Amino acid sequence: MNMTQFNRIVEIRTKVISIGTFLCGSLFAAVITREWSWPRFIVMAFAVLFVDMGTTGFNSYFDFVSGTDNKQYNRERDKVLVHEGVNPKLALFISLGLFAAAGVLGLLLAWWTSFWLVVAGGICMIVGFLYTGGPFPISRTPFGELFAGGFLGTVLFTISYYVQSLRLDSVALLVSLPLLMLIAMILTVNNTCDRIADKIAGRKTLSIVLPQIAILVIMHLLVIVPFLLAILFALLGMLPRPTIIFMAVAFVPAWKYFKEMERRGFTLETKGPSMGTVSKIFLSYCLAFIAGMIGGLLFI
Repeated sequence: MNMTQFNRIVEIRTKVISIGTFLCGSLFAAVITREWSWPRFIVMAFAVLFVDMGTTGFNSYFDFVSGTDNKQYNRERDKVLVHEGVNPKLALFISLGLFAAAGVLGLLLAWWTSFWLVVAGGICMIVGFLYTGGPFPISRTPFGELFAGGFLGTVLFTISYYVQSLRLDSVALLVSLPLLMLIAMILTVNNTCDRIADKIAGRKTLSIVLPQIAILVIMHLLVIVPFLLAILFALLGMLPRPTIIFMAVAFVPAWKYFKEMERRGFTLETKGPSMGTVSKIFLSYCLAFIAGMIGGLLFI
């Protein structure tokens, strides 16, 4: 196995999602407390990265051994277990190693903050494993979007906020909701493109259970509502006022990306481009959020 194959097993290019959420939560804490800890920030960044990489590695392993990823239906060349004959056990060992490294970093963070962080981190790792592993994988149910958005969005945002601020606030949970929705959107696009292969593999994802028109309506809402919520939160004083301008500007390309993806259609053949496009929507939001936080720190 070479480095390129390693990066594809853990899908390193998709880590913008977890790192984006982490940055948003950390900077929101800085706005609220006007304090910053570089050691906690750096250690938390690597812990987040290792958990996300490990979770993706488990996904690669279990999707391969369960037959969900196979040569007949999979068109993604990045699936090296399927198309390049990489030993699936390597993906399993890589994931276990990454989770172990994340556990060590989590203990250090807990030492600096609270050992309740060990419980929260442990639950995140268990859910990461159970997403595609165990007797009842979450990814094979209609709840995959909710769990992915809930943990990669709200839970990660809140933990990142806590590590910097050393406190928990209900406002942090509310502010995280747009990220939950956008991450759910990413999973919805992924599962909608995979619906034919997933149905054959026996999965019951939301894109299979609901009619196609309902999925399209949900997608529209998951693009529009997050930006509107962020603007509303800024108007209510929960986010810095500069966030309003940045969100309004960022929504323009985000909507353009979505319509481009919608015109392309959601199939196995268009999955690669669609996943790249939906990631740009998420990135547009994160950049607008981060710009709003920096504006709040500098001018308010």
